[in-house]
Amino acid sequence: MQDDAYLIAADGWKAETSRILETDKKGKERDKGWTCDLVPKPLIVARYFAKEQVELDKLSAGLESTTARLAELEEEQGGEDGAFSELDKVNKANVASRLKKIQGDKEALDEIAVLTEWLKLSTEDADLKKKLNDAESALDVKAYAHYPKLTEPEIKTLVVDDKWLAALDLAIHGEMDRVSQTLPQRVKELTERYEAPLPQLNTRVEELEARVNRHLEKMGFSWK
Repeated sequence: MQDDAYLIAADGWKAETSRILETDKKGKERDKGWTCDLVPKPLIVARYFAKEQVELDKLSAGLESTTARLAELEEEQGGEDGAFSELDKVNKANVASRLKKIQGDKEALDEIAVLTEWLKLSTEDADLKKKLNDAESALDVKAYAHYPKLTEPEIKTLVVDDKWLAALDLAIHGEMDRVSQTLPQRVKELTERYEAPLPQLNTRVEELEARVNRHLEKMGFSWK
């Protein structure tokens, strides 16, 4: 918020984008995308392109599921007795070649089924990666093109409501969670500390004092 306040004080309520340029080892400048300090891209996407983000999230979830199933299949069938045991490396070319070689072999039905499933999942994985990449690029273009259309009231809403208040809400809930986690332990400590009432503690102190005095008298000391 402090950085935002500085930007607003210096330039006003302006949401200006800037390109991210990086220079590689050869001295060549590369465009790595864009950014906006006052109104980051996620705020624009959340308010104006929520539908596109939902579709992107679905693609991402589908890709994650397919990739996980591929990894699981390779782990299950990667042993000496697994369907991939004859392959030097599990990739599309090797799997397709092996499948072509054993096609029609009745004794290799299980291996055929596994290899067929792997090829199907591999194709789905590649398709989903392309679709996800295309969707991310399209959303990036839409978000970037929307900045010049923002009015000052819209920028204020994005910064104050969607950015500052959201950050404060997150911080407050984080502090509440921290307190709720430490409170039970603190209550337990206080309960143990003040378990005995004051009159009982006074009585106990008097008993111990009397016992000490008796020991002192036996040792020849008088505690008056």
